[in-house]
Order: sequence, then C-alpha cells, then structure tokens
Amino acid sequence: MTDIPYRSALIIGAGPGISASLARLLRAADIPVVIAARHVERLASLVEQTGAIALPVDAAEAGQIEHLFAETDARIGAPEVVVYNASGRVRGPIAEVDPAQVAQAVAVSALGAFYSVQQAARRMLPAGKGAILLTGATAGVKGFALSAPFAMGKFALRGLAQSAARELMPRGIHVAHIVVDGGVRAAQHADPPDRPDSTLDPEAIAQCYMDLLRQHRSAWSWEIEIRPWLEKF
Repeated sequence: MTDIPYRSALIIGAGPGISASLARLLRAADIPVVIAARHVERLASLVEQTGAIALPVDAAEAGQIEHLFAETDARIGAPEVVVYNASGRVRGPIAEVDPAQVAQAVAVSALGAFYSVQQAARRMLPAGKGAILLTGATAGVKGFALSAPFAMGKFALRGLAQSAARELMPRGIHVAHIVVDGGVRAAQHADPPDRPDSTLDPEAIAQCYMDLLRQHRSAWSWEIEIRPWLEKF
C-alpha cells in the first residue's frame, strides 16, 4: 500500500539520474511506471532493476508524444502522474550558435513539455485527478552567458507550468515546476572530500518529487526550488 493517491506514472526524458531515482521510488510504492527516452537501450539496467516499461520517444515531435501516451494507456492505463524531464542544451556565443541546433533544443525543453502537458490534461481532466511535474533549472529563472538556448527553453517551461497550474489545479490536477538549482551528482563525478553534498543527490531530488505527490490539495505547491546547502544563490 502507498499514501500516494495516484496509480500509474509516465516519466519522459528518462536517464540515469533524477528519472532513474524517481522510477525506483515509484516502483517501490507499487506504482506501474513507463520510462521514455530517445535511446531506450540505455534504460535496460533500470528496466531490469525496477520492472518499469521503457518506450522510445523524440519529445520534440508532437506525433511521437501522442503515440507514447497511447502506448502508455495500453500498457498501464492512462498515466495519473506525468513527469517531464527532457531538455535540450546548446552552448555558445549568441553570434555564433547554430540556429537549427537552437530550434531543436528549445523544441525539446519547451514544445515537448507542452505536447506532454496537453496529452496529460486530456486524460486527467475527465477524471478530475492527476499530477504533472515539470523539471526546471536555474536557467529558468536566471539566464547565463553563452547559454541563451537553454535559458529560452527553461523560461518557457516555467511559463507553461505556471499557466497550466492556474488552469488545471482548480480542476483537480496538481501541476508543479521543480527548479533544480545546482549540479546533479553522477557516479562518475563524486563530490570532492572537502565539499561533501555540494551537488544534488538524485535520490534526494526524487524524494522531493514524491513529497509533492503526497501533498494535500489544500496546500499544493506549484513551484519548489531545491539546491545543495553549499550552492550560492
């Protein structure tokens, strides 16, 4: 049994960090999970570990997102939790960065999120129930030099989250934007001995997502900002 009031979950943009940690926690709560990514072969170990279902998707393509949701419906039922973790990042001087690469990056970070929220809303509105969690970044509230495309996508994502929250929360759908303000720890990049916990532990981030799912509707958060204790504001 679980105290989370949702029975199925779809994670889009799954990888070895936040998504993998969240998938493990959801499965530990006995919630069926579909994990979707462009390269599903990279999810094989997570599938074996958790029993999650891996499906391919290019999040920048509306048709592929629509197909993903339809396939998820068939596999585990309409997802009551939808988590959008996909993002596109292009770095470089504004005068030099490739416009085509910028368009692709923004499409993944922003348009893909819209396609996913739209498909989620179409399923959740009739039920009057659901949760949509959108993974943001520092770049969504503060644009950095040489990173305009990432900031563009993440600013748009935050606007989508705020607008969707105002529209959908009064109809029973919890929408939340999570600002991940800091570097996320990876196995190949351990924290230095003199700065323990100086990066965000993906397991701890995933726990924040689970806490959001447990919130009572009388006190829903539409946005939370999480950072390591040593991160500069």
